[in-house]
Amino acid sequence: MLSRGERFINSLKDERSVLFEGKRIEDLGSHPAFKGPLETITSLFNMLDDPSEKDKVGFKLPDRVSYAHSSFLVPYTLEDLQQRSLAFHTWSKETHGMMTRLSDYARSMITGWYAARKELGKLDPHFESKITAYYTAARDQDLFLTTAIVDPQIDRSSGLEDGRVAERFLHVVRETSDGIIVRGAKMIATGAPYTHDFIISSFLEFKPEEAKHAHVLIVPANSQGIHIVCRESFTDMRKNDHILSSRYDEMDAVLFFDDVFIPWERVLLYGKSETVLTLRANKTANSLAFHQNIVRYVAKLEFVTGIAFAVAESIGVNEYLHVQEKLGELLTQIDTMKALVIASEVQAKPDDSGVLVPELSYIHTARNIGTRFYPRAIEILQQIGGGGFVQVPSRFEDFFGVISNHMHHYFEGKTVSAEKKVQLFKLAWDLIGSPLGSRHELYERFYAGDPVRAYAKQYSESDQASFTDPIWRLLRETSK
Repeated sequence: MLSRGERFINSLKDERSVLFEGKRIEDLGSHPAFKGPLETITSLFNMLDDPSEKDKVGFKLPDRVSYAHSSFLVPYTLEDLQQRSLAFHTWSKETHGMMTRLSDYARSMITGWYAARKELGKLDPHFESKITAYYTAARDQDLFLTTAIVDPQIDRSSGLEDGRVAERFLHVVRETSDGIIVRGAKMIATGAPYTHDFIISSFLEFKPEEAKHAHVLIVPANSQGIHIVCRESFTDMRKNDHILSSRYDEMDAVLFFDDVFIPWERVLLYGKSETVLTLRANKTANSLAFHQNIVRYVAKLEFVTGIAFAVAESIGVNEYLHVQEKLGELLTQIDTMKALVIASEVQAKPDDSGVLVPELSYIHTARNIGTRFYPRAIEILQQIGGGGFVQVPSRFEDFFGVISNHMHHYFEGKTVSAEKKVQLFKLAWDLIGSPLGSRHELYERFYAGDPVRAYAKQYSESDQASFTDPIWRLLRETSK
C-alpha cells in the first residue's frame, strides 16, 4: 500500500499547467526546483501513517479507524482546540516555521466555513450543501489547499472603471447551466504548483454593476485554462551549503485564468459583493485559520533565536552585555507570541453553533506585531554574526580539499569545530542573506495584508469607550 506522501506525489501527475522558466513542468517530483520542498511535504503527510506521530497531527474520522489532519477538526471543546494547535505546532517545528503555507491554513478556512455553515447559509441557499460536500471530500482525501485572493498589480491608483484593470481582475465572462467561465489573474498563490485546489475569492468591495468580479470559488489546480506561473526558484540542492533553501522553498505563483470553467458546486458565492465580504469576515473561519498563523510564528521565532544563541556562543560574544540584551529581546518575542497563542485558546468562546472559536483580538495582535518582530529578529541575528556571515568558504567540501589543514585552523570557533562553525554560519546566511531568506522577511511583513491598515483596523474595531470612559470620569471627578 502506498503511503499518504506517495499518494500525494502521484496525485500531482494530473496534467496541471505549471510554468517555470518558460517551460511547462511535466514531473514536479523530480524537478530540481520542486524536489526538496516536495520531499519535505511528503514526510509531513506520512506522519498520519506513523503510529507514533498520527495522534499529534491527526484525529480519528467517524469510522473510528481512519485519520485526518487536525486542521479539519471542528473544535467544540478546549481539548479539540488544543489538538488543532498541537498539529500546527508539530508541522511547524518539523519545518522550523519556514514553510508558511502547508495547507493547514487553507484547510482551516474551509473547516471554519463548514463549522459556520448554518449561519453562512443565509448568504446563499446552496452554500450549506456545497461547503459540506467539499469539506468532507477535502478532509477524507487529504487534499492540499492554498489561497489566492489578491488582484494583479496593474494600476493601484485606478478602480474597475478603468477597463485595463477590470479585464485583468478575475471576473465571470459567461454563465452556463453547469457553471461559470472566468478570466483574469490572481496572486500570490504560495504552494500553487502542488496544491490540489485553490480557494479563490474577491477581496475588494465592488459596486452592483461590478458583480461579475464578486465571487468565492474552489478551483482544481488541473482545471483546463489555469496557468500556474512560478517565480524564480530559491531552491539550492547543495544541502551542506543551503540547509534551508534545499528543503523549504515552497514556491509562489501568479495564476492566469484563460476562460476556466467552474462547476456550480464549486461556486460558493457569486454576484454580490456584500455577501462575499460577509463570508470573508466570518469570525469562525478567520479565527480557526489565523490561529494556525500564530502557532507557526512561534516555531519560526524559536528557530531564529536558536541560531542567534548558537552563533553568539560559537564566537564567544554571548558574554558581552550588549549581546545578551539582544538575545534577551529575542526571548521576549517568543514569550509574547506564546502568551497570545495561549490567551486566544483559553479565552475562546463558542459561536452561535457551539464551535469553540479562538479569541480574535489576541490573534490580530499577534499577527500585527509579527510584522515587526520578524524583521527585528533577523536584524539582531545580523548584528551578532556581523562580517562572519560573509567570510565562510564557497563550499562546505573545501574542508576536504587541498588546504583542509588551513580550513580547520582558521575557521575554528570558541566552542565548536571549524566544520560546525562554517555549517552554522551557512545556515544563518540562508536565513538572512539568501534569496529564500529575503523572501521570508518580505513574507512576514506583508502576508497578513497591509500592516498599516491592520493596525488601524484593530483600533477602529476596538471598544474605545472602555479606555476613554475612565479618563472622562476622572476629569469630571477632578472638576467637582
